Amino acid sequence: MKKLLTAMSIVLGLGLATAQHTLPAKATTTPPAKAMKVEKEAKKTEHEAKKVEKHAVKETEKAKESIQKPGVKLKKDGTVDKRYKENKHLKKDGTPDKRFKENKK
Repeated sequence: MKKLLTAMSIVLGLGLATAQHTLPAKATTTPPAKAMKVEKEAKKTEHEAKKVEKHAVKETEKAKESIQKPGVKLKKDGTVDKRYKENKHLKKDGTPDKRFKENKK
C-alpha cells in the first residue's frame, strides 16, 4: 500500500509540474508591430500638440503681464528684471511681494 501511495503522489506531482509549464494560447499574443508603431506615433503627436498649446498659453500670459504693467521691465523670457529699482519688491509673475512694508497697503 505504501508503494502505491508513493507512486500515485509522484505521478500526481509530475502531472501538476508539467501543467504549469505549458505555453499560453495564441489568442493572447501581442498586436502586430505596425499597429504598435501607429499607436506610438499618435501618442507622440498628442504630446507635441499639448507642448505647443502650453507654450502658446505661457506666451499669451507673458504678453498680458507686460501690457498690464508698463512700468515693469521684463527679461527676454518674460520674467521681472530685478536689476531695476521699481522691480526690487516684485514676485516673478510681476505681482507685489507682501513681505515688504510698501506693498502691504
